[in-house]
Amino acid sequence: MELKIVEFVVVLATMTGAAVLMGRWLARAFGDTRHWAVERLSYRALGIDPAERMGWARYGLALLLSNAAMMALGYLLLRLQGVLPLNDLGNPAQTPDLAFNTAASFITNTNWQAYAGESSLSNATQMVAITFLMFCGATTGVAAAGGFIRALARAGSQDLGNYWVDFMRVLWRVMLPLSFILALVYVWQGIPQTLDSQTLAATVEGARQQIVLGPVASLETIKHIGTNGGGFFNANAAHPFENPTPLVNLLHILSMLLIPAALTVTFGTMLARKKQGWIFFGAFLIMLVGFLALVYGAEQAGNPLLARAGADQVVSGAQPGGNMEGKELRFGIADSALFVAATTATTAGSVNAMHDSLTPLGGLAPLAQMMLNSGFGGDGVGFVNLIQYAILTVFLAGMMIGRTPEFLGKKIEAREIKLVMLSVLVHPAAILGLTALACLWPETAASLGNHGPHGFSEVLYAYASGTANNGSAFAGLNADTPFFNTTIGLAMLVGRYLTLLPMLAVAGALAAKKTVAAGAGTFPTATPLFMGLLVFVVLVVGGLTFLPALALGPVVEQLQMLAGHVYP
Repeated sequence: MELKIVEFVVVLATMTGAAVLMGRWLARAFGDTRHWAVERLSYRALGIDPAERMGWARYGLALLLSNAAMMALGYLLLRLQGVLPLNDLGNPAQTPDLAFNTAASFITNTNWQAYAGESSLSNATQMVAITFLMFCGATTGVAAAGGFIRALARAGSQDLGNYWVDFMRVLWRVMLPLSFILALVYVWQGIPQTLDSQTLAATVEGARQQIVLGPVASLETIKHIGTNGGGFFNANAAHPFENPTPLVNLLHILSMLLIPAALTVTFGTMLARKKQGWIFFGAFLIMLVGFLALVYGAEQAGNPLLARAGADQVVSGAQPGGNMEGKELRFGIADSALFVAATTATTAGSVNAMHDSLTPLGGLAPLAQMMLNSGFGGDGVGFVNLIQYAILTVFLAGMMIGRTPEFLGKKIEAREIKLVMLSVLVHPAAILGLTALACLWPETAASLGNHGPHGFSEVLYAYASGTANNGSAFAGLNADTPFFNTTIGLAMLVGRYLTLLPMLAVAGALAAKKTVAAGAGTFPTATPLFMGLLVFVVLVVGGLTFLPALALGPVVEQLQMLAGHVYP
């Protein structure tokens, strides 16, 4: 166990070092007054004036309308798949409800998949629909974070910058170069990158076996760098073509964590408040490590029912070897647990183990991270989500000391708190409301792979994953039905835009305010005390909101497992 802890420490230390470099590069990109030649060509092609200054409403409208157009394009491509080229396997078009779900999933950076990629998508749609939307969704999130941070740095200003400039800079200076370099590494490590749809191999028995191929490496890079998570294959990062070696597995984890962690450094650099940036990084890290410890401990302990079945081999009641169900032997429990914690902390949704096979407490960890939606989070939006809790924290602290709360030298007033609470409450309303609807829907029982509390957890996980724009699944739920495709698709859109747009309004309001000098009653936010209080507020708000639902799922399942109750 000590060796595994050392591994965790090394991975997190490597992530921290990489985040510093990437954070500085992002700060330089967002603050640059010059435009690269390829960026200028992009502005001309799209008819964009890079000198235009945008208020939060104009910035948000440009984000929303461009995403709507790209989603419509993705939907059209998926509906026309049957007549597009590079479809040697003859895969038909997706149904209207599935195409809506898929297009909404990938433009919102969710990458929930109600389909099996290798058997339902052609190489054309894997590239021009899926990979295209992966770049768009991730770039949108980071661009929005750039505008948000820029607004926090300003005083007496009405603009957040220019959305199109931020988008193009993130695309050309970050996403495309990183993805290209990483794709070369992945090809070197054995991930396929070809336009061929299949190869035929002879088995030991002499039969012919079809092996599906395609442009896998290019998809895998933006899948993790962009905290997307959608897999070329249905098994996702558990498939040997998506995750062939331990080095690739490590790069997947670091890629997921890179930009969400780096944005804390970007924040500190752009606002000249580096200590404040590290406080936010520390809050992220505390939550990640806590949930990593939970899932690793639960999976290492295993199932006590199986431990009792082999009582002569049991040490301290633990299952010998831990819970290896649904995990790759080549990764084991430690690397699987690290992947589980990283992919749901960053809302990436990529999996190298089946979450449906986790122990009840092990499954509670990814569920809770998606419900809190503040542990690193997706590219860009994760940092914005943490700031909403930081504003809520200073508001609560200000009320306790009887002083108008201040954040980064700006007074937090009624308008900002109303917008923050709108953003905070939309998330649980979508998860819990749609879960309740699904539990009452007559056809839901036919989609469940399990009975009892685990079946409830499958439904709860689906809507938590969709609303948090994560995309991972418990996998025991057949979600490819008109009801689930439609409602989960709506959850993705609500979780993306009805939480992000109010926070852009908050940024616009704070940018317009004058900076006030810190006084004797100002609650300092660049201290370890504030970091601890911030984590406490996130956990308390999340706990009060979601604990009843968790009690009906993984908590009661854990208690029943300890009592020896099973569901045939």
